[in-house]
Amino acid sequence: MASPRLETFCCPNRDAATQLVMTFQPEVFCGVCIGSASASMLLSILQLLPKTGQSARKMPKASSSSTILLLISACDILGCLGIIFRSTVWLGFPSFVANISVVNGTDMWPAAFCVGSAMWIQLLYSAGFWWLFCYAVDSYLVVRRSAGLSTIVLYHMMTWGLAILLCVEGIAMLYYPSVSSCENGLEHAIPHYVTTYAPLLLVLVANPILFRRTVTAVASLLKGRQGIYTENERRLGTEIQIRFFKIMLVFIICWSSNIINESLLFYLETQPDINENPLKNVRNAALITWIIMGILNPMQGFLFTLAFYGWTGWRLDLKWQKREIPWESMSTSAVAENAYPSPGGSSVNFQSNTHDSKKTATATNHHTDEALSMLSEGNISFKVTKNQVDFEELQEYLVRLGY
Repeated sequence: MASPRLETFCCPNRDAATQLVMTFQPEVFCGVCIGSASASMLLSILQLLPKTGQSARKMPKASSSSTILLLISACDILGCLGIIFRSTVWLGFPSFVANISVVNGTDMWPAAFCVGSAMWIQLLYSAGFWWLFCYAVDSYLVVRRSAGLSTIVLYHMMTWGLAILLCVEGIAMLYYPSVSSCENGLEHAIPHYVTTYAPLLLVLVANPILFRRTVTAVASLLKGRQGIYTENERRLGTEIQIRFFKIMLVFIICWSSNIINESLLFYLETQPDINENPLKNVRNAALITWIIMGILNPMQGFLFTLAFYGWTGWRLDLKWQKREIPWESMSTSAVAENAYPSPGGSSVNFQSNTHDSKKTATATNHHTDEALSMLSEGNISFKVTKNQVDFEELQEYLVRLGY
C-alpha cells in the first residue's frame, strides 16, 4: 500500500495515530499486502504479455497515449514489487524492524530500510498519478490534434521531475533535522502529507474535467467526418466515454480509502488521548480502512489493465514471432469502411456514401481516424481502397497506429 504513514513510522518518536495503525496486527496486514500485491503484479504482467491470435502490446510511434498507459502499468508493477519486498522483510525479520526506536536509535540499517522502501513505494505510485494526469491531457490534445512525438518528452520531464521533487521535499521536511528526531507536532509532518496527496487530488479533480472535454471534442470530430452525427457516431462516443469512466472508477475505488483513513487519523491526532472510549468507533474505522488500503492500493495495477485493454485472456503466445499485416483485396469500386470494435466485441461501422473520395477528404479522415485510434489504443481496423492511398502509404500508416 502507498501511504505517507509508511515514512512517518520510520520516525522513532512517531505520533500516536501512526503507532496505532502500524502496530495493529502487523503479521496479518503484511500478509494481506503481499497477497494483494503479488496477485496484482502477476495478473498485470499476464494482461500485458502477448496472447495467441493477438499482436504483441507495442508503443506506437505516433501514439503517446499508448506509451503512457504502459508506463502507468510499469509504475504499478514496480510499486507492487516494493510492497512485496517491504512486507516480506517485516514478516521474516520482526526484530530488525523493531530496532526503529528511540532506545536503539544508533542502529542505522533498520531506519535506512524503512525510509528507502517507503520512498520507493511512494515515488512510483506518485509517478503513476502524474502519468494518469498526463494521459488525460494527452487524450484531449490528441483529439484537438495538438499532440505529437515531442509531447512524450515533456510528459517524462513533468512526471518524473515533479514526482522526485515533491517526494524529496516532503521527506526532507519530515526528517528534519534527522530521522531520529522527526515528527515533532503536526506542523512538522503536514508538508509531507501535502506533497504526497497533491498528485492524487489533482487526478481526482482535473481528470474528470479533461475526460469530459475530450468526449465533447470526440463528438465534434465524428460529426465533422461526414457533416452528420448518426447513431453509429453516437455509439462510438459512448464507448470512449465508458472507457474514461472505467479509469476514474478504478482510481476512486483504489484510493478513496486512503483519503478517509487519513482524515480519521488526523482527527485522532488532534485529540488529547486517542485511547479514550468515546473515540472507539473512530479508531475501529481507521483500522478497517487501513486494511482496505492494503488490499485495494496494490490492486490498482491489475484493475487499470482491465480498464485500459479489457480482459486479454490466458492463452500466452511464447513464440514471439512478428506477425505480418493481413491485407484484404478489394476492388477499386469498393466502399471505404472503418470498423470501431467495442470492448464487448461489437463494432461501430462508418460507411462512406461516395465511391471515389478526393485526396483532401482522405487527409481529413486520416487525421480523424488517427486521433480516434489513439483513444482506442490502436484497436481500430481499417479497410482502405486502392484508389485512396497506395500500398506503401497505407503500410506506414498502420505501423504508426501500432499494428
